[in-house]
Amino acid sequence: MKLFKSLLVAPATLGLLAPMAATANEVTISDFTPAEQLAITNSRVDGLEARLNNIEAGSFSETTTASFGLDFYLGSTDDDDSVADDALTFGYSLGIGLNTSFTGEDSLDITLDAGNVSEGVAEFDGNTTGDGLIVDGISYTFPLGDATMIVGDSTDGSALFTTACAYGGPSAMLDDCANVNAGITGGEATIGASYDFGNGFTAATGFQTSSTASGVFTDESADAYAFNAAYTADSYGVSLTYSVVENAGLTNEDTYTAANAYYTPDGSLPSISVGYEIGDLGGAVSSNDEKTSFFVGLSWDEVGPGTAGIALGHSNTMEADEEEYMYEAYYSYDVNDGMTVTPLIFTKENSTSAKDDTTGVMVKTSFSF
Repeated sequence: MKLFKSLLVAPATLGLLAPMAATANEVTISDFTPAEQLAITNSRVDGLEARLNNIEAGSFSETTTASFGLDFYLGSTDDDDSVADDALTFGYSLGIGLNTSFTGEDSLDITLDAGNVSEGVAEFDGNTTGDGLIVDGISYTFPLGDATMIVGDSTDGSALFTTACAYGGPSAMLDDCANVNAGITGGEATIGASYDFGNGFTAATGFQTSSTASGVFTDESADAYAFNAAYTADSYGVSLTYSVVENAGLTNEDTYTAANAYYTPDGSLPSISVGYEIGDLGGAVSSNDEKTSFFVGLSWDEVGPGTAGIALGHSNTMEADEEEYMYEAYYSYDVNDGMTVTPLIFTKENSTSAKDDTTGVMVKTSFSF
């Protein structure tokens, strides 16, 4: 009898417990995840996604690139006049270039430099800024109609100029192809423009001030402006550059005119580059009011596994002085895609009888990455 009652009571008890269990489950789930809590959670997730998107949007643009260049210089000079005569010297030059574009037609460029080549051979063509990185130049280039404009700080006023020269030596002696002063450089604030006529002819102009302490392009600031015209064909090119440079005292101006040309023949013959610049010094005495520079260089694109060049010229020679010619010869070859070694030998004449001519050797090792 007791067993029979138990069998009857068990289903009833289970029937009563089943709704209670379901109710208990509903209460438990409802307590932990009400609709308002779900809304808050979803809102927080959306906020986190928005923050992640903002972080991604604030990272480097897809159009931003960085380039790095490092040069090591090893060299020695012999002139029998200096304490460091025959001493082997070493220096380095580091450059970092950052570039970005916002429209695909413009270019924002920032250059960071470091280097100690001033402690070595004077003819090293590298940075003398010391071991700390400095901002060497900032410029923004953009189209304006059919012209190209540039504005910048610590940027050359001749940044958009075309100098007709195919020679590119590794030293600081003859790398300007005699366009020493006409192609204005060293500006603190710069604005310039260029125009490509589409048939080989280009024209450009540039304005720069050497110091912004007295304002930009004012009567008190030391300014310079220049004009450049060039024609470039398949195998030759010519250019003419003219500049006006205010002196520090602003009481007079110097004017410079530079003419450059190059010719690159077919075959194994070298390309030839020539340049000549004449300056009229407004503040100089009449017997010594001209300054000239001259250059001629030959370049071979294929000499064994590398390239070679020889050049001669003089720079900033005053009218009453004797020309002090400089000569150099170099050979450059690529060790691999990112490393180039360039040996150089040079001679610098000295018109002063008390001093000997300077001869030197240098090895420049360049890395690009």
